[in-house]
Amino acid sequence: MQSYHNIVQKIITEGKEKQDRTGTGTIAIAGAMFEHDMQTGFPLLTTKKTPFKLIATELQWFISGNTDKEWLKERNNHIWDEWCSPKKVPYGHDEETKAKMLAERDLGPVYGFQWRHFNAPYASYDSDYTNAGIDQFKAMVEKIKSNPFDRRMIVMAWNPNQLSEMALPPCHYGFQVTVIDGHLNLLWNQRSVDTMLGLPFNIASYGLLLHLLAKETGLKEGKLVGFLADVHVYSNHMDGVQEFLSRDPNQYPLPQIITEPFTSIFDWKAEDSKVVGYESYPKIEFPIAV
Repeated sequence: MQSYHNIVQKIITEGKEKQDRTGTGTIAIAGAMFEHDMQTGFPLLTTKKTPFKLIATELQWFISGNTDKEWLKERNNHIWDEWCSPKKVPYGHDEETKAKMLAERDLGPVYGFQWRHFNAPYASYDSDYTNAGIDQFKAMVEKIKSNPFDRRMIVMAWNPNQLSEMALPPCHYGFQVTVIDGHLNLLWNQRSVDTMLGLPFNIASYGLLLHLLAKETGLKEGKLVGFLADVHVYSNHMDGVQEFLSRDPNQYPLPQIITEPFTSIFDWKAEDSKVVGYESYPKIEFPIAV
């Protein structure tokens, strides 16, 4: 995906030093756009090995409205391990606080909760939220089917009323679907972009969501577009970046994605979707900034 590589190169060429919440430090640019035509293949990065299973299980977790990180850990997905609800354990950098955050399973009203129960009063990960809040996701799916020409098919994870209750304010805070010439296109907005660790996951996750929505609605897969704001590389990622940029993005073709069986996006499980023909360069280790 040349579009992703161009973003990384632009950061290295034009980026400026900037401090950040984690204290790690970044090289950042203001604004970039990622664009990919799904007809050319599934956007799973080939210049470093990217774990599709983790991406798929997290998306299933989002779609279900789940806020329990133990559900992810049971599926060997540790993306959210270091974070938790600030109401349960206030955020901190010291080792004692980090240990408490690691042990707490409740993440607060993060992404999927807002997709499926927007602004419902939040109690705990194991509370019953049936018919609580606004089910933006379901409404969007129904709108695609009933009026695909609508320009208001938007799902927001950014809820100012509940930001203080979330483990992290959403980085990718909203997405929109637009249907043009029988193709379903998905466009997402992202306020903060960890380019080396997070962005490859975000690209593949929204690519998978586009794929599933197209299957749900009987439309063809169209364009995937990301509008990115604070686009950065962490200072402790620079060695890995140089290795990454030395690799040829055209060395391996993009894989295809197959989802079988498929009855409904609401019944979909991560294991139903598989990437076929995925080849890549080896993994590059990038430390996570908490």
